[in-house]
Amino acid sequence: MPHTKAEKKIAEPAAEATPENGFAKLGLEPKLLETLEYSDPSPIQREAIPVVLTGKDIVGLAGTGTGKTAAFALPIIHMLHANPGRKKGVAALVLVPTRELAIQVARATKKYGKPLGIDVVAIYGGTAYSEQITAIRRGVDIVVATPGRALDLVNRGKFPLDAITKVVLDEADEMLDMGFADDIEAMLSHTPKERQTMLFSATMPPRIEEIAKKHLNHPTRIRVARETPAEGKQAKVRQTAYLVRREQKLQALGRVLDIERPTSTIIFCRTRGEADDLTETMNHGGFKPLALHGGLTQEQRDRVMKRFRDGTANLLIATDIAARGLDISQLSHVVNFDVPANPDAYVHRIGRVGRAGREGVAITFVTPQQQGALRQIERVANLRVTYSPVPSGKDLKAARTDRLKQIVQESLASEEANGELRGLLGELEKEHKIKDIALAALKLLAEPEKATDNDEIGAPAGPPPRQERQNDRPPRSSQDLRGRAGSRGPGGGGRPGMTKVFFGIGREQGVAPRDLVGAIANEAGVPGKDLGLIDMTDRFALVEVPSDAAEYVVEVMQNTRIRGRKVMVRLDRPQPRG
Repeated sequence: MPHTKAEKKIAEPAAEATPENGFAKLGLEPKLLETLEYSDPSPIQREAIPVVLTGKDIVGLAGTGTGKTAAFALPIIHMLHANPGRKKGVAALVLVPTRELAIQVARATKKYGKPLGIDVVAIYGGTAYSEQITAIRRGVDIVVATPGRALDLVNRGKFPLDAITKVVLDEADEMLDMGFADDIEAMLSHTPKERQTMLFSATMPPRIEEIAKKHLNHPTRIRVARETPAEGKQAKVRQTAYLVRREQKLQALGRVLDIERPTSTIIFCRTRGEADDLTETMNHGGFKPLALHGGLTQEQRDRVMKRFRDGTANLLIATDIAARGLDISQLSHVVNFDVPANPDAYVHRIGRVGRAGREGVAITFVTPQQQGALRQIERVANLRVTYSPVPSGKDLKAARTDRLKQIVQESLASEEANGELRGLLGELEKEHKIKDIALAALKLLAEPEKATDNDEIGAPAGPPPRQERQNDRPPRSSQDLRGRAGSRGPGGGGRPGMTKVFFGIGREQGVAPRDLVGAIANEAGVPGKDLGLIDMTDRFALVEVPSDAAEYVVEVMQNTRIRGRKVMVRLDRPQPRG
């Protein structure tokens, strides 16, 4: 079937949902509707589902959180159920950028398909091949997979694609950013040309447009904006930044959290090591933190998320890549330990708080070198972030006094709890004055003063941060927003801010640069766009990575297979000078 550039466009989303144009009007199998927790479809669902049911290819432009999963999963399940005589084997393939999203999409799709007997499995890297291969061999209807692991299984002959009739590219721009463009192309080339293809993305960079023109057949293009929340449902997020030197960040974080006393918080870090260090430090600060990063097994991840959701822990310290795809409701705070790499990342993070009209807080720690990046985020995302001074020792003492007063007042209001202690108070009154007894009790109740309370954290020397500058230089490109450590790192040479990492595998083993980019992006969470030069030889490769992530990349990649091979990975040794 020829592929052309012709596209039908649906420029405007449908009217606001009402009981008359809900899911029941979209032509879906009634049993599917029983699995839904809401009765009215979102704009992308209203527009996409009828088109997908016709068997046409589709390009859906919609941001995160607009309901894309149901937009493709519901009609796919409906069509597979309506065609019981289809060819045996995997009938639908959904490609997603991360293992977290693969698990999330597979879980939702499995829930939708259960009443109709549709089987779903998630396929992703970082876990054993055996269970995934067994699931495919046993027989499933829908596979939700990351591109790297899916292509690896295809190349091993363990994932036949000849029965595929539906392919979905979910979060296509995110997959592109992570270096999966070539893997996507390869997977599409292996699937039957008669398939129905659905591409969903928040943005459409040129490479995604190329993929759509090459692999989609007369696609219907649908573009929807995020729905405007109803009155009283708008997000109420207080966005605050603290200007500190890098070596003061940890102390500043402890103070800010001590003042804020969040009930449920995600702290975003760059690397696994940073997440582990923060978790250990915050654990000694009276908080209940848990780390979430790529170094955890799926069982450990599930255990962490269960404890965070049930309130056993109140701080989730996560790398950005590990937190993608997590569905966590009722967060009170989001903390950026570093300024996010781009405006989209910032907006996505703060969108996790302040939902359904609730109040939320977004906190960002900014070094002097990162002020320009934060101003760029404000301009591009049309946001306003207010700078505040780091709480002083005096501020901490005042906050603790207020909390102590609140605790005592709540106790005074609880007659049932106080009744048991009145007898003890009577005994103490025989030997001490009531005021002295109260002071002793308050002293025991008060939190211990920290030794650092009197150490002031001032803003770094230099001009104060300004919210607006009339004569600012033009916004920098997205490349300029990448992390720059300003040093060559502990390993071999590289451009400023970059460190070379040695991989003991090369062209002789059938490895191409895209294999390294995809592996580093998926396993270590460093997007392909943040990598530098790749020097590929017959027997080894040198890859430039951001210096502040180099040691983490080495740690993670030592336990990862590339093209089925376990690879020796280390920092490149600097060459001696002649």
